[in-house]
Amino acid sequence: MRNIRPLLKDCLPPIVLRTVAQILGSGTRFEGNYSSWEEAATQCGGYAAENILTKVLDATLKVKQGDAAFERDSVAFHDIEYNWPVLAAFLWAASRNAGFLNVLDFGGALGSSYFQNRRFLETLRKVSWNVIEQPHYVRAGKEHIQDERLRFYLTIDSYMTENQPNVILLSSVLQYLPNPFNVLDKLAKCGASCLIIDRTPYSSQAEDCLVIQHVPSNIYRASYPMWIFSWDRFVQHITDSWEIFASHICPEGYVKTDHRQDFSFKGMLLSSKQCSKN
Repeated sequence: MRNIRPLLKDCLPPIVLRTVAQILGSGTRFEGNYSSWEEAATQCGGYAAENILTKVLDATLKVKQGDAAFERDSVAFHDIEYNWPVLAAFLWAASRNAGFLNVLDFGGALGSSYFQNRRFLETLRKVSWNVIEQPHYVRAGKEHIQDERLRFYLTIDSYMTENQPNVILLSSVLQYLPNPFNVLDKLAKCGASCLIIDRTPYSSQAEDCLVIQHVPSNIYRASYPMWIFSWDRFVQHITDSWEIFASHICPEGYVKTDHRQDFSFKGMLLSSKQCSKN
């Protein structure tokens, strides 16, 4: 079985691999339908666990030192798996700003997306990449990762005292916030002309759904509350401030909860309605 696994990984499409992993108990699971964030949070460990940061820092340092190509979800990879729609969005945003890119990366860990796209970003005139994260991530980032291009901040306000973004990145983060729409409303006032939302779960249901996501033990032992957004409701809210320029299905694709609710991970590129008026 051990010898055949690499062959299966190379031959089978991702959706089949995810299904097999879930059947065997080694894939990410999405449990329940909870009535409140507080109810779900009492049964979870969350992102604050030190073992998660330790793995993320170790993998990110390997990338920074050239021993790995990029890091995602604490796992170091020897070959970069480019997220082409997101990379195209960054280059599109830079093209609208004379080759300058000032990124507000909300919930960006230790710069995962920056390192993933660094090779292309280095072709631009100027790049400033700014991660907003939890205190223990910011401390680790400033001590081990930060340089003249990649910086770490505790809050949106502290970042805004020094910078103004022309692009905001929300990659696999909104679903893990207790009040995601409050964050969206605050970010809409930052003056960015472009918003990138990626790896975010949506369903065709009329209302948002709250589940617990269980991370596979081969990555790290953790579980946390996760929103599955109603696509119609989310679009109605986001288009108050932004115009959807493009959208796509992410590699995570189509998924089911353990209650058989269908949802999918999508990404989108949005343009500020306010900036387009100016």
